[in-house]
Amino acid sequence: MTTLPDDNDLYFIDFPGRIKKIQTAMQEEDLDVYLGSRLRTLSWTLDAFCPWRSFVVIPAEGLPTAFTFVIDAARVADDSWLDEDHVYGFAPMGGQDQIEQISDFILDLLNNGKGRVGVETGMSNYLPEGNLTHYEYEQFDAALANAELVNAHTIVDRLSMIKDPGTINRFREASRIVDIGHQAVFDALQNGGYKDISETEIAGIAALAMRKAGSEWEWSFTGGNEIASGYRTGLAGGACTPATRRKIQPGEPLMVDLHAMFKLGLGDHAHNYLIAPASDRQWWHANNFIDIVKQTLKTYRAGITPSSLAEEMIGFAEQRGFADYMVPGFEHGIGLMGDEWRIGLNDGPFAYWTNPDHVYRENELLICAMQYACPEENIGFRYENPIILSKTGCEALSAYPLAIEEIK
Repeated sequence: MTTLPDDNDLYFIDFPGRIKKIQTAMQEEDLDVYLGSRLRTLSWTLDAFCPWRSFVVIPAEGLPTAFTFVIDAARVADDSWLDEDHVYGFAPMGGQDQIEQISDFILDLLNNGKGRVGVETGMSNYLPEGNLTHYEYEQFDAALANAELVNAHTIVDRLSMIKDPGTINRFREASRIVDIGHQAVFDALQNGGYKDISETEIAGIAALAMRKAGSEWEWSFTGGNEIASGYRTGLAGGACTPATRRKIQPGEPLMVDLHAMFKLGLGDHAHNYLIAPASDRQWWHANNFIDIVKQTLKTYRAGITPSSLAEEMIGFAEQRGFADYMVPGFEHGIGLMGDEWRIGLNDGPFAYWTNPDHVYRENELLICAMQYACPEENIGFRYENPIILSKTGCEALSAYPLAIEEIK
């Protein structure tokens, strides 16, 4: 029996409703089957984290079926809203691999093996995106010889862009957990506690506090919690992927970018410090950064575009004399686990990148992500915070105070 969450649950998501919306879009695009392979698609349709190579097959009607590596199939079925009859494990045993298993399943859904099968191909700067590989595409194309494979990833991208209340509440809880991690780091650093602590130890202090608060994973594939100190903060706004064994030193900047996951909702917030003694020049950089972050958060709202925001903020930085230190990007997209980068649809001048003229919409959730880098002075800062856009502004989900603190 397929299990559905209680719709009175603060974190409720109508997953059967999502599948029906996909099926409606499939009908509009004359697709008989949808073969999802991207991590974002798996999270958005299954409500389960799939770290092994996995797929979801969505028929024209009825429930989807997931395919994942056999060692994880029982866990995925336990986590997902689907029952065990709709989660299959695959392994290269008995002469059958996952391509053959999934192809046979899809053939049973087609009329004499004929029809249009939506697939997910393309490229990403995000390594675990999950687009079909060249080999996988060739093998599915051969196994489904009488069917047409059609790139259809924009269906999920379009439907997942605006966040429902359950998803937003998951992000709010993940952000609350991240704030607990930041408080734990501050408590450990102050009053000389920073002495002889390494970047990796800071990452661990935060991770322990967030796990105690309910985080399931420091989800970033760039190294979990991203910590940079000293000159590393100035390498493109924080060369902090991952944290190193470098010890925190007096007179240096420190950047702490933390990640928590709650029911596949992602918390992501970066906070910055100056380890005493801080110079006047360091404070000049710090105040520049705080001011432009404040200005950016005031400017964000539905109806503007990434390019118009960037133009206005770079103009602000030019007036203050620090434009050379700003990385000219102020956001990246975000969704449930695995959906971490592009904003909007694949409709910009560069394929599979954010369209700079994408018009932000109400209840669009993205990461306000800003980097300030002055490598010649061994200093840089990063700000990241999930925000929900409204007609008049934005709501920053992490409530941790916006400041650069001097630690003594």
